[in-house]
Amino acid sequence: MRFGILGPVLARCADGTPAVLGGPRARALLALLAAEAGRVVPTDRLIDGMYADAPPEGAANALQSQVSRLRRRLGDAGLVELHPAGYRLAVDPAEVDAHRFTELAGTGRAALAGGEYRRAAELLGDALGLWRGQALADLADSPSVRAQVAALAETRLVAVEDLAEAELELGRGAEVVSRLRGLVAEHPLRERTRGLLVRALAAAGRPAEALAAFEDARRTLAEELGADPSPELAAIHLAVLRDEPAPHRGLPAQWTSFVGRDTELIRLAALLSRERLVTLTGPGGTGKTRLAIEAAARVDGPVCFVELAQIVAEADLPKAVLAALGVREAAFSPQRASGTPVERLVAVLRERPVLLVLDNCEHLIDPVAHLAATLLTGAPGLRILATSREPLDLPGETRHPVPVLTTAGTPVFAARQCRPSGAGQFGEPVRVHLRRIDR
Repeated sequence: MRFGILGPVLARCADGTPAVLGGPRARALLALLAAEAGRVVPTDRLIDGMYADAPPEGAANALQSQVSRLRRRLGDAGLVELHPAGYRLAVDPAEVDAHRFTELAGTGRAALAGGEYRRAAELLGDALGLWRGQALADLADSPSVRAQVAALAETRLVAVEDLAEAELELGRGAEVVSRLRGLVAEHPLRERTRGLLVRALAAAGRPAEALAAFEDARRTLAEELGADPSPELAAIHLAVLRDEPAPHRGLPAQWTSFVGRDTELIRLAALLSRERLVTLTGPGGTGKTRLAIEAAARVDGPVCFVELAQIVAEADLPKAVLAALGVREAAFSPQRASGTPVERLVAVLRERPVLLVLDNCEHLIDPVAHLAATLLTGAPGLRILATSREPLDLPGETRHPVPVLTTAGTPVFAARQCRPSGAGQFGEPVRVHLRRIDR
């Protein structure tokens, strides 16, 4: 049996026949169970989702009755299992459209990052084709699923942007212009969408309209957020002016080569693909900052790098992040701003699904931890990569200790000052072999 929650809830038998689910309570119950397919959903959450703020007397018995009716309508009593903590829809998550969508969209995004544009377009198109309306539409007024609905909506929007980018890379700029215009109208503060529209117009041979689209983006950001365009959007604008291919991203330039961290980069790439908060920890001089920059450079999507070493006062922390994002200081004035700098920062990041790199957090651990928790809660598309001598100690934080690189037992910083006897005396290069110490 297959289930759908990307729109009004539905259940289809193996032959494609839809099951008759009954009234709104049964549909809400199935939606809640299907959203967590294969996992136990607590009884109190099911009651909240079905009855909101007005549960009946004997709500647990009412829930049990609804479960019995749902089992009969699905034609298989074993599909909805009773557990001590709640109930479980006993199906493979792949039988639920939301889970198939998440998997397809993630695979499509990976293909896009790897330059497989045709495959990415096919996968993302299949993923978006699963949507039939608002996710969990049968529970639109339920506070218990609001965060889940928002997360699915954000993932859908990212998939729409990924598909547009794949099609741009396939030379279909003219085909995506109208779709991107509609998306910009729905999400006027979303800079990635704005940048894609500018690129699409330029690719379609309409550079004047592309420049006008950028100017509209610049004006809207200034009026609504007191912000300048992000470096990524500004770079796209410059590329149109110069009639060059649009750059995708940028990070602080490095003037030395990067060796000896392949294992860390592979692991970090996997962590950043699934975790929202990753902290690189270790003593000073182990290369946390450089590793963070190299790892961020391998992540698809916009990146904002924030250097915190010079920040002393806690009040300056959100302003430093706003400045890195391009939000002007005028935005903090009472005449222009509504809310605190932190509230304005949440508003900006809610529309910018960036990877935020917070470098050198150790002297502001508590303020950084508090700010990170606030931003991750308020901006579903945000990811944070932090570097610090100690962890932030937040729920959901993934810690990655950065090991010291050595040259046959000698730390790298010392090896730079050493030269083997008879080697390198006449200017010839000295090869240094690095190995990692596992700790």
